[in-house]
Amino acid sequence: MNINRRVFLKSSGLSLLGLGAVPPFLQRLALSNSAGNKKILLTVFQRGAADGLNVVAPFGEKLYYSLRPSIAIPQPKSGDAASLLDLDGFFGLHPSLQALKPLYDEKHLALVHAVGSPDSTRSHFDAQDFMESGTPGVKSTRDGWLNRHLQTKSQPGANPFRAVALTANLPRTLRGSAPALALSRLNDFDLKTGGQNAAVKANFETMYEQSVDTVLAGAGSDAFEAIRFLKKANPSQYQPASGVQYPRSPFGASLQQVAQMIKANVGLEVAFVESNGWDHHVAEGGVRGQLASRLSDLAQGLAAFCRDVESRMDDIVLVTMSEFGRTVRENGNRGTDHGHATSLFVLGGPVRGGKVFGQWPGLQPEQLFEGRDLALTTDFRSVFSEIILKHLSNTNLDAVFPNYKMKQDQFRNFLA
Repeated sequence: MNINRRVFLKSSGLSLLGLGAVPPFLQRLALSNSAGNKKILLTVFQRGAADGLNVVAPFGEKLYYSLRPSIAIPQPKSGDAASLLDLDGFFGLHPSLQALKPLYDEKHLALVHAVGSPDSTRSHFDAQDFMESGTPGVKSTRDGWLNRHLQTKSQPGANPFRAVALTANLPRTLRGSAPALALSRLNDFDLKTGGQNAAVKANFETMYEQSVDTVLAGAGSDAFEAIRFLKKANPSQYQPASGVQYPRSPFGASLQQVAQMIKANVGLEVAFVESNGWDHHVAEGGVRGQLASRLSDLAQGLAAFCRDVESRMDDIVLVTMSEFGRTVRENGNRGTDHGHATSLFVLGGPVRGGKVFGQWPGLQPEQLFEGRDLALTTDFRSVFSEIILKHLSNTNLDAVFPNYKMKQDQFRNFLA
């Protein structure tokens, strides 16, 4: 068998190059996807608490510079690559995010500022748990908000690739009764069970074997056939679209593999990737430094992904998140400490971009949260709810985000 194998969508079915017989699970996928393209949500978790004030900097507010004398990013200046990228005359994008500016100008990138969790914890562990569970302040929640979406918008006989995390272990947000897969690399594709025993795999297979849908019955055993198939297909030989180069980093590799699954049309609906290293208490840097390096990796990865799956972007929404922001004032080590609100990105074809969304709270002492942090004006659940409702067509928001009464007229309306 030729080691360079690709799966691609053509017309209403799947064609396989150099593979010979089509595995049964792909035959069923071709039938189940013939009605049209599936809407896809890709979530990106920036673990460590990203400094939203330097990611999307309020250069129009003088206090930004006096509060951050060594790490603030210079005001936009034409032809100066070491200055902010002007967005609207008040906010500017960090220069390391240059790769994303064309997407903003094309209105495929929206920014939401002063966003985050209403819970005041500054614990990384607790804040990440609250954001992934979707229940701020409640530690007893057993499942994640992405899994609850899958539960409340069930698909009879859904294939094993409906929800995939490109992580070593299943993330908190995808844990729950709805099936979800975790894999570090497609090359090493195997089912992860979140620490449970081997019987879970058998139950997973049996559950799908008992599907009442005769067309999709057997999808559980097909999950294991899919594992074998993807290993034989040699995912390492995947070639992105012409001219696209992903950053050579774990984050870039994860995005590339999500793109591969999307273009293979394996039935992906929800994907999860993470970017680590955003906790900068010491020597955070301004135009250059630790934060700039992380932002460059983030921007190059997201831009490459968007170009790679350009033909499917009308079906895709990507949202970033981070557990909380950083202090408004830089500390004595030219870094920032754990804060409150931050900024996030929403990318995709359905996005009404080219704008910074949200209510700006200001940086005056009386406007800060607890006298030190950017105040929260947009609950992260509002952002996720808008995506769940408008993009994934799930109207059961009360079940996805329990104890959160979100009214649609409170949406920021960054989606068409």
